[in-house]
Amino acid sequence: MPEFPLPPGSTIGILGGGQLGRMLALAAARLGFDTLILSPEPDGIAGRVATHNIVAPYDDRDALEAVAQMASLVTFEFENVPAQVVQTLTGLGVEVAPGALALATAQDRVVEKTFLNECGVPTVAFAAVDDLASLAEAIDRIGAPSLLKTRREGYDGKGQTWVESHADAAAAWERIGRAPAILEAPADFTRELSVIAARSRSGDVVAYPVGENHHQDGILRRTRAPADLSKAAREQAETIAARILTRLDYVGVMGVELFELKDGRLVVNEFAPRVHNSGHWTLDGCEVDQFEQHIRAVAGWPLGPVTPLARVEMENLIGDEIHTWPRLAAELEARLWHYGKAEARPGRKMGHVNRLWPLKD
Repeated sequence: MPEFPLPPGSTIGILGGGQLGRMLALAAARLGFDTLILSPEPDGIAGRVATHNIVAPYDDRDALEAVAQMASLVTFEFENVPAQVVQTLTGLGVEVAPGALALATAQDRVVEKTFLNECGVPTVAFAAVDDLASLAEAIDRIGAPSLLKTRREGYDGKGQTWVESHADAAAAWERIGRAPAILEAPADFTRELSVIAARSRSGDVVAYPVGENHHQDGILRRTRAPADLSKAAREQAETIAARILTRLDYVGVMGVELFELKDGRLVVNEFAPRVHNSGHWTLDGCEVDQFEQHIRAVAGWPLGPVTPLARVEMENLIGDEIHTWPRLAAELEARLWHYGKAEARPGRKMGHVNRLWPLKD
């Protein structure tokens, strides 16, 4: 195992070759680290900015042994990396952060919500669904309409459908492919929020200002931060994030998605054990952005300040919207982040733009 703090010149392995891995590699380079990307995608955009690149399945034993030989520690850019991969790397003597517990908890929605409730964090009512009979029982208990989601995988609105009534149950079960699922009660919320927080190896926790999120077709469309939020709500969000991070003995940055209810209470929708799309505003709006913060945390460095420098609206550029880059580059208040993906497919995140305004007095 490496000694911390990890010195510049060390190699940090990153599992995943997408835009989050790309921005982690760029942040690591700025702090003097080399990076090694492991991804099954031969044209992964993270590998183009990393020091080393291995193209192989995440569970390829030879590839993991190569990572263990080259990297002082390993992190990951998305939560669908098999938890067994983390255990294999740990068995090879590699430090992995965040650890297998956080990954395994976030990969199963029933396990995740059960964990949240056990550590005193509120969620909507939910029930595990394994077949049509248990779906009928869940509807009896939770009511309808309610939201049926696959327990594993699924993102940007994929793997989920509304169940309108008992009469719709069989069709809904088919719509999600008859996969193990969770039924969730609808949240009577006024808006969606998120908090990006980090925990260091020594247990220090910092939280960025809360962002307000707007979704379209199940995909995050924009985040505005800092959100116009009461002191009580801000403290709720920070307390929730700190509880989750501490209970998981977490090291790194985490995104926690929240619903604000009509009475001002916050409930957790889900958490992501990684840097998060709704935290992209920090790239231009904070003293230290979420990607540098994550590298600092996993490398055992002190956490950086989370002070906002501006008000920011982050907008995802989806599909063909990336072709508007000439106009966006000409906007004085806009900061364009192009991910370098070759093909602009519908629903694919191709980049984002941060628009900056002065902080309110």
